[in-house]
Amino acid sequence: MSTRVYVFDTTLRDGEQSPGVRLSLDEKLEIGHQLVRLGVDIIEAGFPISSPGDFESVHTLATELKGVTICGLTRARQKDIEVAAEALKPAERRRIHTGLGVSENHLVNKLRMTKEVALETGVNAVKCARQFTDDIEYFMEDSGRADLDYVYKVVEEVIKAGATVINVPDTTGFTYPTEYYGLMKGIMDNVPNIDKAILSCHCHNDLGMATANTLSGVLGGARQVEVTVNGIGERAGNTALEEVVMAMYIRRDKFDMATRIDTTQLLYTSQMVSRLTGMMIQRNKAVVGANAYAHSSGIHQDGVLKDRSTYEIIDPSLVGALKSEIILTARSGRHGLKHRLQELGYEFTPERFEQIYAKFLELADTVKEVGDDHLRELVAS
Repeated sequence: MSTRVYVFDTTLRDGEQSPGVRLSLDEKLEIGHQLVRLGVDIIEAGFPISSPGDFESVHTLATELKGVTICGLTRARQKDIEVAAEALKPAERRRIHTGLGVSENHLVNKLRMTKEVALETGVNAVKCARQFTDDIEYFMEDSGRADLDYVYKVVEEVIKAGATVINVPDTTGFTYPTEYYGLMKGIMDNVPNIDKAILSCHCHNDLGMATANTLSGVLGGARQVEVTVNGIGERAGNTALEEVVMAMYIRRDKFDMATRIDTTQLLYTSQMVSRLTGMMIQRNKAVVGANAYAHSSGIHQDGVLKDRSTYEIIDPSLVGALKSEIILTARSGRHGLKHRLQELGYEFTPERFEQIYAKFLELADTVKEVGDDHLRELVAS
């Protein structure tokens, strides 16, 4: 029996913090319903005290979305927590997500608090939130650069106060996978009451390691992953939902764990979020990019046409794509050209095919991609 890993989607909160992104309430609802169909466990719907619009968004999603936990973000302040609780009141299942920084950098430069004062503030925030729900997530901002002994102390005390999920953010994308694994493993090994809470990964992509760090965190003991569709978010973005889910699925030899994500909904969800946010998906994006299941090299085309597994580890249908694509370019070979011509209904003698292939190479050197119309013209000529 595989161990459950919970998927906490923050596309509508952290993802919307991407510069240039602004979603209307209707757009948030459209994405929210699709996230439910996708199978996420928790939707972080917003930061209710930040604006009347965010309050309305959280309240509306809490009212409309069923079969999922709705989460609201707060600072470690009583007023924030009370406003979040009000916004979340209609939800079938509600979670309050509160906390503050734990690194020396954040304590000194941002919070202007001592470690002792920050710990007391966090504990009091959890106690306050417990008045409204028994599902409390506590974030320790900038855990990736924090003193480990202090991290262990904070985790122990906020669990005593009632926290049920402990969010361990690599807020600046600073850590390496081995370091993030060690951070999670250290918490598991050094916090005596850690069995009373779930550890959660929240990684940013500043050095391009958000997915690797998140997967390392899961191996270190985390059982919740905090992600966004397409990896959108502040600066270089967050951990991409589709990458973590498929990495765990494909490498089941490494992860005896499972999410409840319907992977066949991944491509559609990705395209919806791209359309509504205006953030284009790069063509070579893992799992959902336009080139993820496309082959233009003749060597690759030959291999894939003989056996898909030679160059594809993900069956396109697993993520909702129709099929692999053979893209004809100057690097394509005879097998790729013959395959596409057959798809178009053409069969030729070997001699005639060689004539067409010679003309194909001449054309391919003058255009980026040889399309079906080009092929029809070649055949006709």
